[in-house]
Amino acid sequence: MTKPQAERAPLDPEMFDPVCPSPLVPFRVGDKWATLILRCLQDGPRRFSELKVPLRGVTAKSLTQPLRRLERDGFVVREESEGTGRRVEYALTPLGRGLLGPLDAACEWTRENWDELIDAQEAGLSRDS
Repeated sequence: MTKPQAERAPLDPEMFDPVCPSPLVPFRVGDKWATLILRCLQDGPRRFSELKVPLRGVTAKSLTQPLRRLERDGFVVREESEGTGRRVEYALTPLGRGLLGPLDAACEWTRENWDELIDAQEAGLSRDS
């Protein structure tokens, strides 16, 4: 069960390194924002405006598109609630929550192989030039 909105800490604007998402991560789920969105939702539902805080530089369109794809693919659910105005929150589905472990493993692998990955990428770029 997720914590009510009032009990959850706000998302940290510095939760992602400015160079994230790294092109060195060995696999992608959707576009470059999708895995970051999944991370933002790991502690419970969030509103659109909350998601924009740690995703510095993301436009509304660039956030809406991966949210829709994640919803279409069954990783995220869009929840509307009525009250003193329409409130929309996004939350991980069990399928989306199941991706967090593999993402942890991929991030750890990337950290362990960072120098080698940078060297390989630079070598590939120099060959392409």
